[in-house]
Amino acid sequence: MNWTALLINLGATVLAVTLTMLATMAVALRTRVFSAIDVVWGLGFVVIAAVSYVTSSLQDAGDPAVRLIALALTAVWGLRLGLYIHTRNRGHGEDPRYAALLRKNQGGLVPFVIRTIYRPQGSIMWVVSLPVQFAMYQTSGVTALTYAAVAVWLVGFLFETVGDAQLSRFKADPANQGKIMDRGLWAWTRHPNYFGDATVWWSLFLLSCSHWTGLLTVAAPVLMTHTLLNKSGKALLERRMSRHRGPEYAAYVARTSGFLPRPPRRT
Repeated sequence: MNWTALLINLGATVLAVTLTMLATMAVALRTRVFSAIDVVWGLGFVVIAAVSYVTSSLQDAGDPAVRLIALALTAVWGLRLGLYIHTRNRGHGEDPRYAALLRKNQGGLVPFVIRTIYRPQGSIMWVVSLPVQFAMYQTSGVTALTYAAVAVWLVGFLFETVGDAQLSRFKADPANQGKIMDRGLWAWTRHPNYFGDATVWWSLFLLSCSHWTGLLTVAAPVLMTHTLLNKSGKALLERRMSRHRGPEYAAYVARTSGFLPRPPRRT
């Protein structure tokens, strides 16, 4: 591990994240749609991976095959997520979550959104991306752990992609208006997309662990999993569903796993 080269990369990605957040904020201030940050969330990781790939290549650091794998896995995940959220949100205006947040603004708009939206999300993005950055500088080459990481990534990516596709088809059918999605992967876990997302980031952590220094990035998948479970993901969505769907959603909760997939309980 070339620590000097890695430190240069860490600085370059801080700058990349900062510029990405500033550009996103500029667009949001012009369009008054701050939920655009959700589209940029996945794309931001692609920017970090691309910057890390170029920087490590210019420094002739790390293993070329592992660098390419780290870039490919991150790019496929991030581009798919960004495109999906863009397609889902297009034409719907501001997300109610951001509208509610913006109503709490008691000072200038720019300092408020930097403090409550762009700085927190940019910071989380950078920390969560650490396994990708470390993987770019691993010198161990492709190992059995590399293949295991790719296999775990495939599981996570399939859960997230298939779960999102099933939900989109369900919502597109007018006959399902007001119903609870409890079919396909959604019968095995109430959040196949969030489970898949977390699994992808644990796989990227495994990819960085071909060398012992990858263990230093364990905070990244822990933070992502915590965010998906307790912050902006599962907890927030389930509070809203419980308020609006009542007994029907409570029955779904009773028979379906909250996160880790398992067969539905009989009721």
